Amino acid sequence: MRLITLDTLPARLAVRAQDSHKGDYGSVGVLGGAPGMLGAALLAGRAALYCGAGRVYIGALDARLAVDPVCPELMIVAAEALPALPGPACLVVGPGLGVSSSARFALESALRVDHALLLDADALNLLARDGALLAALQRRTATTILTPHPGEAARLLGLDTHHIQADRESAIQRLTALTGATVVLKGHATLVQQPGQEIWCNSTGNPAMAAPGMGDVLTGVIAALMAQGLTAEQAAVLGVWVHGQAGDDAVAAECKKRPSPLGLTASEVSLFARRTLGRLQSGESGDRN
Repeated sequence: MRLITLDTLPARLAVRAQDSHKGDYGSVGVLGGAPGMLGAALLAGRAALYCGAGRVYIGALDARLAVDPVCPELMIVAAEALPALPGPACLVVGPGLGVSSSARFALESALRVDHALLLDADALNLLARDGALLAALQRRTATTILTPHPGEAARLLGLDTHHIQADRESAIQRLTALTGATVVLKGHATLVQQPGQEIWCNSTGNPAMAAPGMGDVLTGVIAALMAQGLTAEQAAVLGVWVHGQAGDDAVAAECKKRPSPLGLTASEVSLFARRTLGRLQSGESGDRN
């Protein structure tokens, strides 16, 4: 197992050329946001935007929101109207998706795209309960990343969460074998594995990140890195390190103001992730965790 630190990161984003434009930095689409859960899709989309994706689309199952007042740069459409993504591209399915028939149809359609696909949250729950969807995933030849937390991993493997946490290394190996995808097993010391390759173990992050929406932000960070040309393994490894380091930086900043980081939000971490990536891109070392 290889520790993910600043010195072992397998890739970083290149410095942008002066004459570049948004089309050079890829597209991210986020399918999700059922009624009552639209915030999850917005968190993922905002994180992708903050981390450099050239275009970010939200395909929402709840079609009542026409514009994100925080990030009007996000292009929001109904899920069925999500356009084909200009390449290079990464399609995210799962944040706030739910498990309705409409959600299943969205996932079934997404499994047929011929570019990178990132499956999170309820997309994983649908895979765990539907053998036809899992078979479609296993047939994919394009790049796929799965980002389960221990509960979702347990459902995919037919186990309970205790068994996942008792042997996380075995769990991620079984997940990559089952799905053929690059897997990010979230939690303390998040693990990353591409099929047939070594397991990476993250060194960043802290308990203040045990809060709603953190996984949605991580999804957006990884998708943005994929859209900007990193491989699945590179994007996953760099993404989990940046996400955890952003959480560490947020806590350090808050502790200068108040004695406890209690109440850290995923939205705050998105902004710190942008700063962390910027430091890496400019060559500044920052924290050396």
